[in-house]
Amino acid sequence: MVRVVEKSNEETCRLKVTIHGAVQGVGFRPFVYRLAVEMNLYGWVSNTSQGVVIEVEGELKLLHSFIARIHSEKPSISSIHSCETSFLDPKGYTGFEIRESTIGGSTTALVIPDIATCPDCLKEIFDVNDRRYLYPFTNCTNCGPRFTIIKSLPYDRKNTTMKSFTMCGQCEKEYHDPLDRRFHAQPNACPQCGPQVKLWDQNGSVISSHYSAIVGAAQAIIKGDIVAVKGLGGYLLMCDARSNDGVQKLRDRKHREEKPFAVMFPSIDDIEKECEVPEIEKRLLLSPQAPIVLLKVLENHSSNISSYVAPRNPTLGVMLPYTPLHHLLMSLLQFPVVATSGNISDEPICFQDDTALNKLHSIADCFLVHNRPIERYCDDSIVRVIQHRELMLRRARGYAPLPIHLTQKFERPILAVGGQLKNTIAIAHDDSIFVSQYIGDLETAESLSSFKRTINDFRSLYDVVPSMIVHDLHPEYLSTTVVKNELSVQHKDASVTTVQHHYAHIASCMAENELTDSVIGFSWDGTGFGTDGTIWGGECILFENGSFRRVGTIRSFKLPGGETAIREPRRCAASILHEIYDSNYLHKSKIIDDAFSEHDRRILTTMLTKNINAPSTTSMGRIFDAVSAFCGVRMKNSFEGQAAMELEYLASNSTIEEVYPISIEEHQGLLSWNWESMFESILKDLNADRSNNEVAKIFHNTLANLILQMAVTRKTPKVVLSGGCFQNMILLEQTIILLQQNGLTPYWHQRIPANDSGISLGQIYSIFLAKHYQQ
Repeated sequence: MVRVVEKSNEETCRLKVTIHGAVQGVGFRPFVYRLAVEMNLYGWVSNTSQGVVIEVEGELKLLHSFIARIHSEKPSISSIHSCETSFLDPKGYTGFEIRESTIGGSTTALVIPDIATCPDCLKEIFDVNDRRYLYPFTNCTNCGPRFTIIKSLPYDRKNTTMKSFTMCGQCEKEYHDPLDRRFHAQPNACPQCGPQVKLWDQNGSVISSHYSAIVGAAQAIIKGDIVAVKGLGGYLLMCDARSNDGVQKLRDRKHREEKPFAVMFPSIDDIEKECEVPEIEKRLLLSPQAPIVLLKVLENHSSNISSYVAPRNPTLGVMLPYTPLHHLLMSLLQFPVVATSGNISDEPICFQDDTALNKLHSIADCFLVHNRPIERYCDDSIVRVIQHRELMLRRARGYAPLPIHLTQKFERPILAVGGQLKNTIAIAHDDSIFVSQYIGDLETAESLSSFKRTINDFRSLYDVVPSMIVHDLHPEYLSTTVVKNELSVQHKDASVTTVQHHYAHIASCMAENELTDSVIGFSWDGTGFGTDGTIWGGECILFENGSFRRVGTIRSFKLPGGETAIREPRRCAASILHEIYDSNYLHKSKIIDDAFSEHDRRILTTMLTKNINAPSTTSMGRIFDAVSAFCGVRMKNSFEGQAAMELEYLASNSTIEEVYPISIEEHQGLLSWNWESMFESILKDLNADRSNNEVAKIFHNTLANLILQMAVTRKTPKVVLSGGCFQNMILLEQTIILLQQNGLTPYWHQRIPANDSGISLGQIYSIFLAKHYQQ
């Protein structure tokens, strides 16, 4: 039985910190040394070609304080552009030392992410006596665009999209002055010589320019219009987040029925009026990365945010302004705005002006644009905090393309093309794996084009010719098709290999947790092509001696209608009923029976009984869908993962610790969870009018206990959790706690998403692990 308790802050961990920025030659290592010694933390600090790297061990609470104090007490002449943290297994350090600098390794880490506006630049744009007063492209060495303006390396102005802007005398002087904070700031500019902003109507005609354009955009939002705002990595669609009419208009025009919108607030104080903002989340919001952070909405609170922003959702994705343009706009508005990707649903974010005007003119009432070209698109990153650690949900602005560093070098460059959904690509070069920004689902011509462009971009940017190309096992993924029809022809000397989807999930989590020894992994998601040709998704994977193999799964069931069943949880529930009861199966659940017309019932029964367009699956994601439908939460999804999300929210309203019966069978060495007794118990509870909240919570409890039982059976102490199901906070936290209480060590994602955005990393790390064991 699960006993949910908060993880102790007294746990000893190893914290690995990689810091990029002006942190070398400024006394940063001595500062870290003094801080660690003062806090009685053990480990080391070193300068590397990737920046300053710190490893330090101690209690979890102290490690969080250590991170916070690095940011608040760092040397005044230093600047942190990015700070990536990972909590790893302790190594047993007995003191703290400044290690000798290491200059080896990849130098391609010069490509750093875009950086949110620093306090110094923010002060200038609101200082009436400063020459950059109200200038929306103010930046310095410590902030501003990087990844989205670089055309090629080295990172010099001539190799960026700022090449066409010739610096004036004053900017030139700043650029060449070693004592100025704009020394070698490649995007350096001012109102006299830099980019300018304009306000366009829906046809691209100029309404106003310069600061008047920003004022005009603010006035448009105030009166209820939707404004497309060009930012760092693409366009954002903005409207008044307080207005039901404005938000609904945006949903109607964008054809985005219920998927939550992100909200940009003027300040951290404004966020705290709407949401709970714990210290770690606050630090993330104010960090140079400035991601969207998922926060819990205040309870028993009369919110100013429209209920249409995140329907039936107890959390809100929030962010702060991260460019001078955003700061200027929000200073005029002084209220929160929806800030969602400027795209047509299922297509990449628009980042080129002509494309934005063509695609978004039927959505936006006007366009706030500028003439600094964006070299590559980059969405906003999304993060939530689980068990006192960051959990990346979408990795893009502020984080990409920072690499995952390895202890050994690759003998040859490798290109991995990821999966079909939430796609990223990755390149392995020297001792680093560079994972691209979020690309998205490869389901439209525009997305496929962006996928190909990103591959070409990374090959060119890092000057890499791959000697190996890795793709998913699924023969019909578009990423696989591109490898077979195009990339294998372009790189005739490159070997082509496959890595199974769920193996890649486990490998991606192993990579960021620096694991190379034996693990038992649980790879739970919606869909992945299995080695037996069926649809997997509820898999227990053993890694040992350099290879992966499936040692556990769940009882299979059918997906009537194939892809349609993924969009309609009611079909998954009907399939479960058919598996258990066969004849008159729909009558066992009135809510499911009522969800279908008589015509639909006949078609459904034909598919299930005659096995027509009803592929077999072991998908845990579809199990979530079925429970959601039985509970009456969601019969049809309007966006991917909606049913599981709403089931999680339902479960969050209960604290019950009960567990449904768990039946694990074994066939020829393969463990299999027979879910029949659980579903019979669920139906019994629901027919007895037990609350949906309790049923949902007991379901989550049951899954956590299932993982424990399978892990204990396999007798492997290190347990890896990966796949989209482990973005569920209740499932992940309960599983972590339960494993720890029973002497096992859980590992989960931090810097790389648990969803399919991590597949490309896992594809490469699978190759790395195989080579590691051959040596």
